[in-house]
Amino acid sequence: MSRNVPSCAVPNSTQPTGSASVAAPTSTASGLEVLGIPGGTFLREALTSCSDPLQAIEEFQVENGILLPSLRPMMPLLDLHGVKRLDFHISVMEALREKLLAQIADLGQKEGKEKDKKLKELLNKSFLVVKIKALRPVVMAVMKHLSHVDDKYLKVLVKDKELYDDCDTVVKRQMWKDNQSLFGDEVSPLLSQYIKEKEQLLFDQNNLTNLFFLPSPKVRRQGEVVQKLAHMIGNNVRLYDMVLQFLRTLFLRTRNVHYCTLRAELLMALHETEVQEITNVDPCHKFTWCVDACIRERNVDTKRSREIQAFLDGIKSGQEQVLGDLSMMLCDPYAVHFLATSSLKILHNLVVSESLPREHHILLLLLRMLSLGLSAWQMIDSQEFREPRLDSQVVTKFLPALMSLIVDDQVRSLNAKLPSDERESALTVIEHSGPPPDAFQAYISESSVPCVLAMYYTLQVARSRDKVALTRVLGTLAVGHGERSFEDPFLHTLVYKQLEQRIESYQVNPSQGVHNDETVLMMNVPTPMSM
Repeated sequence: MSRNVPSCAVPNSTQPTGSASVAAPTSTASGLEVLGIPGGTFLREALTSCSDPLQAIEEFQVENGILLPSLRPMMPLLDLHGVKRLDFHISVMEALREKLLAQIADLGQKEGKEKDKKLKELLNKSFLVVKIKALRPVVMAVMKHLSHVDDKYLKVLVKDKELYDDCDTVVKRQMWKDNQSLFGDEVSPLLSQYIKEKEQLLFDQNNLTNLFFLPSPKVRRQGEVVQKLAHMIGNNVRLYDMVLQFLRTLFLRTRNVHYCTLRAELLMALHETEVQEITNVDPCHKFTWCVDACIRERNVDTKRSREIQAFLDGIKSGQEQVLGDLSMMLCDPYAVHFLATSSLKILHNLVVSESLPREHHILLLLLRMLSLGLSAWQMIDSQEFREPRLDSQVVTKFLPALMSLIVDDQVRSLNAKLPSDERESALTVIEHSGPPPDAFQAYISESSVPCVLAMYYTLQVARSRDKVALTRVLGTLAVGHGERSFEDPFLHTLVYKQLEQRIESYQVNPSQGVHNDETVLMMNVPTPMSM
């Protein structure tokens, strides 16, 4: 485009003879005028000071239109077809913009200092027009492909919400890393959305086919919030540390264990995308990777148990703070669920093999991890990063008591399959249906690990529809340590099992309706308020 202006735009002066000569507007420059190109402000002043406005407009169009001789004869033809000059010039501008964006993208794919040098020169020349919406994509594309954008540009962008919103995430990361409050404003809605989605999944009473613990770790971390956070962080360690600090603070403030889940899912999402700049510096990476693999496969083999054991034993003096993050990883409801169910599975095998719990090394490791996870909030709150010691009597007294309940369940089940003998059957029921052992009840109220194991044993017998076993232990959970038996994941899973059984029973025998005594749990369970 030519930068010449109509002669009547400058009263009492002669017309400039070259495109380099530009008459400066008397008011503050805006739009293209910041580059010395006459724009709306210049034309408005010209029209107010000339004697023939129509001539002024025509001269402005001629001097500042597309300087292509072969094009001028075509303009009247476009007029005849009802194509406005504005629409034509906008279409030309858009076509040129797309070509320029393609060239910038090609330049951005190159490596070396020459690329950054050219992009910086282009940014320096084009940033003046960043507030022009039609040209803004060019400026944003240049900044997107720059490895580093100067602070003088970032300060302008961060002060203007419209410009900030139009920036690519690559550019925003450079603003966020030095502005924690700005980054917090971006992250906070995502964290709230994540908690809301988890609670909706947990509390959903309409979808009885989608259990809270059903999705695999890989499926869970493909969620929208996790992927958005991973994209926002990119490979920036500082932003990753900020997110972790947000999660610790929110977990400490709310005690909501879903923040622990997000801590683990975010790290593994970055692991899957091979963001080594972060995974190589996060001391929890290898540990989380092993635990994630165990949860995915629903098994702890000897090799992985040794790796986890070596990691926990290898924490040196001065590195104890990592226990805070490890405990958050293990406080994740999915991790607690895996550790507790795996421990019960091992106890069942020990009953069959007539072995003692203290002789099973993987079981002891699972209990150690469970103890660490259940102490996460206290550890972060007190800032005393010491691994809690598991009471040896949990292994020597509580677990045998729990195993005795498992034996009772098996005896009653076997007795029910034998030919009916009322006297023998009555003796069997009496001997194996009484109150649980004293050690079982005592340790549930004194320690978190026994309480959680008792909770999952309760879920197990509820799933097997053993009403006798359920009535023996369910009441004791009311006095469980830290009121853990009243936490949402356990209660909703327990209630879900009962609803599922009632629905299945109704589908099998609809004539009995939902009042089938074999499927409806009729018990009065004391609560902390009633005790």
